[in-house]
Amino acid sequence: MEISLIQKYNVPGPRYTSYPTVPYWNENDFTQQKWIESLQKSFAESNSKNGISLYIHLPFCESMCTFCGCNKRITKNHSVEEKYIQAVLKEWSLYCNLLSERPIIKEIHLGGGTPTFFSVNNLENLINGIFNLAEKAENYEFSFEGHPNNTTYEQLKKLYDLGFRRVSFGVQDYAEKVQKAIHRNQPFHNVAKVTFWAKEIGYTSIGHDIIFGLPFQTIENVIDTVEKTNSLKPDRLAFYSYAHVPWIKGNGQRGFNDEDLPKDAEKRELYETGKKLLSKYGYHEIGMDHFALASDSLYKAAHNKELHRNFMGYSASKTQLMIGLGVSSISDSWYSFAQNNKNLEEYYQLIDADQLPVVKGHILNNEDLIIRKHILNLTCTLETSWSADFLYFKELPDVLMSLNEMERDQLIVIENNKISITEAGRPFVRNICMAFDLHLKRKSPETNLFSMTV
Repeated sequence: MEISLIQKYNVPGPRYTSYPTVPYWNENDFTQQKWIESLQKSFAESNSKNGISLYIHLPFCESMCTFCGCNKRITKNHSVEEKYIQAVLKEWSLYCNLLSERPIIKEIHLGGGTPTFFSVNNLENLINGIFNLAEKAENYEFSFEGHPNNTTYEQLKKLYDLGFRRVSFGVQDYAEKVQKAIHRNQPFHNVAKVTFWAKEIGYTSIGHDIIFGLPFQTIENVIDTVEKTNSLKPDRLAFYSYAHVPWIKGNGQRGFNDEDLPKDAEKRELYETGKKLLSKYGYHEIGMDHFALASDSLYKAAHNKELHRNFMGYSASKTQLMIGLGVSSISDSWYSFAQNNKNLEEYYQLIDADQLPVVKGHILNNEDLIIRKHILNLTCTLETSWSADFLYFKELPDVLMSLNEMERDQLIVIENNKISITEAGRPFVRNICMAFDLHLKRKSPETNLFSMTV
């Protein structure tokens, strides 16, 4: 890849797990009552048709990983588990009281933090508690994130018995120097052990998360990590850029110096090297930063243009309503976003007072909904069209004009009321989305908000 393209387009930009992005939410126009009305509208439209999704945030970790931007609470005290599970289940009951009928759950994702921080019994109590008030959809898909150092066979087996068929393990990189810098000492045999256990138990989609752009990371490290990954043959991979945003994450990302990080063309070469190897081993690139074998549901969804993207990442199945449970979780009704309190003690106080712990959000207007659809199209199918009247918006000519240079650089093709991202344009999907981001265009950030796009 030409260095000049990376230098030209490597700017701070959002990751587009939502539109509008969180810094541009209009919190002044948001109220909890508006969120509830939006939730009830979406539930009425979608529950009996496709079911709903649940994202459950389990925030506890035994140690701090300095690459991580998730909301977490570091502790080795496992007595915190039961109180938290009870709070999440009470929050779920508060939501169920607002719904017109028993919810049908299509997707559950347990994220963190470290979901495998929790004991087998508490994980079972959580899932059984959810289904005391709900039904499973016909083709449900349940997934969770596991830490290879502490995921046990018993946890994997119990969650499998409860309906989970997808698990993702955080790998990051196998080089000792890199692991030391990010405070994630994780030997290959730990990852191999949990991967083989999951295969033996019967999980149908096993994922590994690996990162490029970490401190001290070299081409040789990426090659070694991908080679080791291929030897375990996970079904899907997230291979994504390390987001260095220490102004947001505080001292958690100060375990190394800025000069220890690969940058620009050097960083992109790490990705291109890994991508080439993954392709050689039969992995297909999906959307942004994801890869899957042809046998995996993520590949099939992408191939059939049914891929969806939300706060949980890419998904092979689409639901209109996602309810987020737990501290800091974000809910999405399609018409509105709502985020829970990020402070654990305050979250508990709100739950104890029988209140939804939602503290901020955004009600999408008609323009937001149109732009959201375009950005979802670009990130999921690498193309978008405005041939249908409902996808046209008055600023579109200006957007297209701002994309002229990308077209000259052969990153996109614009013709017949449609934009298609070329193979050369794949590394710049976020930049292309930024051209559609009217909130960003109208008010550029005055301070650091986003990680670099490339």
